[in-house]
Order: sequence, then structure tokens, then C-alpha cells
Amino acid sequence: MSAAPQQPPHNNTHTEASQTSPAAPPPRSQLLWAMLLSLLSAFALSQAFRTTTSVMATGLQQDFGLTAQSLGAFAGLFGLSFGVAQLLMGIGMDLYGLRRTVLLSFPLAIAGSALSAAAPNYGWLMVGQLLIGVGCSPAFLACTMFISRHFPMDRFAFLSGVGMGVGGLGLLFTGTPLAWLVQHFGWRSGFALLAVMSALSWLLIWWRVHEPARSGAQTAARESWGVAARRMAELFTLPHTLGIVLLAMACYASFLALRGLWLGPLLIHRYGFSLVESGNVALVVSMISLFSPAIFGRMDPGPGRRRRWLTNYSLLMGSLFMLMAFLHHGWTNVALIFAMGLLSGYSVLQYADVRASYPPEMTGRALSLFTMAMFLGVALVQWFTGWVAAWAEAWGVEPYKAVMISIAATLVGASTAFRFLPSSPLLRQAPAA
Repeated sequence: MSAAPQQPPHNNTHTEASQTSPAAPPPRSQLLWAMLLSLLSAFALSQAFRTTTSVMATGLQQDFGLTAQSLGAFAGLFGLSFGVAQLLMGIGMDLYGLRRTVLLSFPLAIAGSALSAAAPNYGWLMVGQLLIGVGCSPAFLACTMFISRHFPMDRFAFLSGVGMGVGGLGLLFTGTPLAWLVQHFGWRSGFALLAVMSALSWLLIWWRVHEPARSGAQTAARESWGVAARRMAELFTLPHTLGIVLLAMACYASFLALRGLWLGPLLIHRYGFSLVESGNVALVVSMISLFSPAIFGRMDPGPGRRRRWLTNYSLLMGSLFMLMAFLHHGWTNVALIFAMGLLSGYSVLQYADVRASYPPEMTGRALSLFTMAMFLGVALVQWFTGWVAAWAEAWGVEPYKAVMISIAATLVGASTAFRFLPSSPLLRQAPAA
């Protein structure tokens, strides 16, 4: 009889346990979003690092006597080291996974930022920039590959746009907040704070990111570096790769040349803005660029018309740069900058175009090559515009007019090549599918 009364409590306990145990682990989608947001924290800091020059330019020129060409080389070194490292990072992610690759690489960004904060001369500043670029190189590639592997294909453009928007929080930091910090405590304080924030991001990724197993992951892990490199080289045997690479090297690089290098000097020297006022403009254009990728991702017309959209939007962006070259009115230029921030979101359509242009087994390598081309383009455009500005000053030409014209010409040339070079046969099959 004593056992009978004890049975119901035992059943209740078992029932409660059975009811609570399924709720204990979070849903898979919640875990995936937590991991993606953790990876995006590194991308946000990457965005901050690549746009610090526009705020720090005046201080760097005063402390180290930098010319416009030296400033362009400094800004471009991030993109150069970032882009070159993409090849190794893409292969590393295929062989060792996203988590391990990011955790092993990102400490270089922390070290580079700390070194930049203490740099005694321009040479050490360039070494710090080199380390930062390599350390940040897997940041967004890890996010796009994570989305490609673990989210539905038909949401890729939209989720990539959301990822670019979240990563744009780093651009907000290099607006008014960094401008205020640099104005009151100097440019070294900016690098010091970024080093601390990068360390916190690394800890977050170490804690939260544990990528789910994929089918075929074991096979990829058995590949050698030589085999993986040959598989990457196969992309260049496809005729449509050239057009994708050329456009990748121009679109994002053009906007980043303005936002990350020339926005501050242009507003300060051409129109007499203060550092904080130019930071306010950078903050607003960064807030606009937070949402524009998701908007364009939602508007994605699909494989059949996407390439035409990319060509037309690139030409429209080029026309805005031409207007900025010849319209010498402060607030008109500010309005044009805001319009560029809104239009810059169309670059997310390039990621969707890359994914649709290659078979599934080549998608990871194609995204890696695209990201590499994008940031090599950043390096080339920033270096090139620095050279153009120095040339213009030597010949008595207003440097910012020459810079804007050169960026517009870059966009026109790349979009024209993209329009007339071959497209992927997979895109022509897509409408019938």
C-alpha cells in the first residue's frame, strides 16, 4: 500500500521530465542564427577596420607627413592583404572548417590593431595594416559559406543582405563615435579600442560557433592543399568567371573608396566640415547601408534578369560619382553620398549571381574567389585613387574631382565588360527550371 501512493509522484516526475527535456535544447534555427550573428561580429569589425582611414586621415597626415598617395597605399594595404589571403582562407575552410579557420586567423587582426596603436612610424603602421587585413580575411567569407551551407538556397540573397546589414554596424562605429574619439584622444585610441573589441569578438566565436556536421564533410577533410588549390584554379577555366571577377573588383571597391578613404578628406578640405561633422555624414550613410543590402536582397529579380540589374545599377553609381566630381556644393554632395549609400546595397545581388553561376560543388570556391577579387579591387582602387589625387595636385587639378572621375570610369569599364563577356550557362537554364 505504501508503494501505491508513491507511484503517481513518480509518474508526474517522469511526465515533467519528458515535457521539459525536448525544450531543453534550443531549436536548430535558433542555434544557427546565434552562430551566424557571432560570425558577423567579426565581419562588423572588419568593416570598421577597412573604413578607419577616412576618419584618421588628418591625424595620420599630421603625425607621419603622409601624402595622398601614401594615404591611399595605407588604406589599400588592408584590401590587398585581405584579398590575397582569401585564397588560403577559402581552402582552409574547406579543409578545416569555418570555426577553426576564423579562430586561428582573427588574432592577427587583434595584434595588428595593437601594433598600429603603438606604431612609431609609417612603416610599422603598414605592418599593422597588413596583419589586420590577413586576420579579417575570413570574416565575411565565413558568413556567406555558413549561409550557403545551412540555410535554404532561395533565401541566400536576402540572408546575405541581412548579413551585410548587420556587418554594417562596424561602419556606424567609424562614423561619429570614432570621429569623436579621434578628435578628443587621437587616432591611436581608435586602434586600441578596435583591438579590445576584436578580442571580445574572438571570444564570442570561440564560445558560440560550433558548425553542424555536413554530409561529405569528411571527404573534404581528406583533400590535400594541392588538390584544393587545383580545384580553385578550375574556376578560371570557365569563361564566365572573368566577367564576375572584373565586376567584383569595381562595385564594392568604388563605394568603399569613398566611404573608407575619401569621404572625410573631401568634406573637410573641400567644404570646411569639422572631423565630427564629417563623422556625422559617415554615420548617416552607414545607417543607410545597414538596410539597403536586405532591401536589394528582397528585390532580387532572379537569375534571368539579375545580370541586367547589376549592369544598370553599376552605371547609375558611376553617374553619381560623376555628379560629385562637378557639383561643388557641400550639401548637394552630402545628398549624393547618401544616395550612394542606398544604392550600394545592390552589391548583394553579386553574391546571388555567383551562387547561381556555378554548380553546388563549386559554390564555396566561387564565393571565395569572388570575395578575394572584391577586396583586391578595394586595394587597387584605393591605391589608384591615391595616385590620381597626387597626380592631380602636381598638375594643379582639384584632386577630389580627379578621384571621382576615375572611380566613375572604373565602374563604367567593369560594368561594360560584365555586360558583354559570357554568362554562365546555368543562368540560361534557370528560367526553364
